[in-house]
Amino acid sequence: MSVDNGPLIGLSTASVYPESTAHAFGWAASLGYDAVEVMVGIDALSQQVDAVKKLSDHHQVPICAVHAPCLLFTQRVWGTDPWGKLERSAEMAEAVGADVVVVHPPFRWQKDYAAGFVEGIASLEARTGIAFAVENMYPWRASSRRGMEMYLPGWDPSDEPYANTTIDLSHAAIAKSDVVEMAERMGDSLRHIHLTDGSGSAKDEHLVPGRGVMQAEEFLQHLTRTGFAGHVVLEINTRRCANREEREADLAESLEFARAHLGVTTP
Repeated sequence: MSVDNGPLIGLSTASVYPESTAHAFGWAASLGYDAVEVMVGIDALSQQVDAVKKLSDHHQVPICAVHAPCLLFTQRVWGTDPWGKLERSAEMAEAVGADVVVVHPPFRWQKDYAAGFVEGIASLEARTGIAFAVENMYPWRASSRRGMEMYLPGWDPSDEPYANTTIDLSHAAIAKSDVVEMAERMGDSLRHIHLTDGSGSAKDEHLVPGRGVMQAEEFLQHLTRTGFAGHVVLEINTRRCANREEREADLAESLEFARAHLGVTTP
């Protein structure tokens, strides 16, 4: 899924939290985003295929991706079986017309899941026809000098033979990863971007792109030079916004940043 003049620019429903999934579709439509990525989470609407499809149809905004419920606070959403969660994510993606499911690598304590994760993802893709784009995470830092490996087979998907991968700039900021180098290692497997920013602290900040240290504009320009044709999804944190006007300004600024540095014409 892409637009004629460049990568598709989407809005993650996580970007409007604590507002709902329904509000995210409204923001995407009013601001002119190309599509929406649905974060399946604690918002009951996000878990319901029919409700999500009706929102997409009502606002005439397509769904480009489904983010599987694999965060710590969504451990019980759609049950506790991690493979069952991915199966349901693929079913939602197919039903709503999305071609990507975003998934995090397993936590260390999910040993059985982690042991067959790389092969299992490949099998799911072959069986469903949906791209499972594995997202970069980060070492969990107890201090500025020490890190703990909390993911298996690892937090950097460029180290594994995944067919499809995701780069998240906020996660890369924590890991102090060079995202251009990561993209080069991923090569043709890079399918999906979570456009955001970070200061390099141990917090997963999800700043408006351009407000951190990740040189997001240079990364987007690299994507343009290399012919990236996947999704660029804004996944920012607007929880601290004082009101809806401030949230709208952040969402609009993020979209304009993406269009400007990708060289995408404003519709």
